[in-house]
Amino acid sequence: MTIGSSSRATRLSRIAVRCSAACALCALAIAVNPQSAGLQVETDPQDAKAAQEPPSLYRPETQMRPWAGAPRVPQDISAVSWLVADADSGAVLAAHDAHRKLPPASTLKTLFALTVLPGLPAGLRHTVESEELAGIGAGSSLVGVEENRTYRVADLWRGVFLSSGNDAVRVLAALNGGWRATAEQMQDKALALGARDTRVVSPDGYDAPGQVSSAYDLAVFGRAGLRNAEFAEYCSTTTATFPAGGWSYGIQNTNRLLTGAGVERYPGLIGIKNGYTGNAGNTLIAAAKRGGRTLVVTVMRPRSGSRFAVYEEARSLLDWGFRAAGRVDAVGSLLPSRPAAAPQAGPGSLPVREEKEEVTAPGWPVAGAITGAAVFGVTAVALTLWLRGGRLAGG
Repeated sequence: MTIGSSSRATRLSRIAVRCSAACALCALAIAVNPQSAGLQVETDPQDAKAAQEPPSLYRPETQMRPWAGAPRVPQDISAVSWLVADADSGAVLAAHDAHRKLPPASTLKTLFALTVLPGLPAGLRHTVESEELAGIGAGSSLVGVEENRTYRVADLWRGVFLSSGNDAVRVLAALNGGWRATAEQMQDKALALGARDTRVVSPDGYDAPGQVSSAYDLAVFGRAGLRNAEFAEYCSTTTATFPAGGWSYGIQNTNRLLTGAGVERYPGLIGIKNGYTGNAGNTLIAAAKRGGRTLVVTVMRPRSGSRFAVYEEARSLLDWGFRAAGRVDAVGSLLPSRPAAAPQAGPGSLPVREEKEEVTAPGWPVAGAITGAAVFGVTAVALTLWLRGGRLAGG
């Protein structure tokens, strides 16, 4: 009897161990590929955007979906990358290699403003310290900020938008928590806006290894800026005065389409920001309003050789956009992707908050499946050992 009971218990033990192994393998398979088990798993919203966005915007050719009789896109555009979009709806009307990653120059100051403006009251007064002006790149554009002199935050912002002053950017970044912290915040802001081509190294847009953006991302920043009242006011200001102790001097916006300096002023132009470095070439984000419609255009690195090509090509694209609006289908959108819509809670309900990119642990369905399989295996082993012990004692 003892030998028979032992043999039977041994067989049961082996069966239990095999069951436990099978359960463990099942749990592992669910963890690796929960969809195969019919489980719902949260997806990264940035991956979702990549899946939803038309792949045509990533192609190097000009993208346009015209209706019959729609005007043709200008054929003399020499820019490496460009985009035309409706600033209200975010619809992209046409684009050329819109996601190509290129140095942005001072157009990156739009992302700087989007990030820093909300946290610094315009009337705040600050006395500049020498270390706040350290590290300004050689050949940078400056508005004339001096150490030991007191400025209002609004003065510094006019220095950023009109004179593209890297000195003003340095001081504002210091007030915002520092140069590196500001760059990190800008990167987070870009991702939150759905601008995934941008990598921030130097918040003022000065050439830095690895710093890039794209015509698409710059249009996203320009559109977002127009929806901020302070940003919109600064970027559309043509002239202002900048304090210099007991007196002040005049400064003028370097966006020639806005001021008409050297080129014909564009009717209805709102701004937004121009830039230039030896590495980036000329870059421009421009917005204009006509007949109740606002368009935003980005132009990056024209190759025609003309001194004012970035402005003339932006002019041509704006003219085309106003003629073509309502006569073309969108080829993409500047709006960030949203998570799947939740059931409506009825009138007065709060809007669904957009998710930010983050790494999350497996959801409850996955965790429950893994835990359940493991518990089942442990229970089987415990039960078998108990039966084995009981039979051996009885024999």
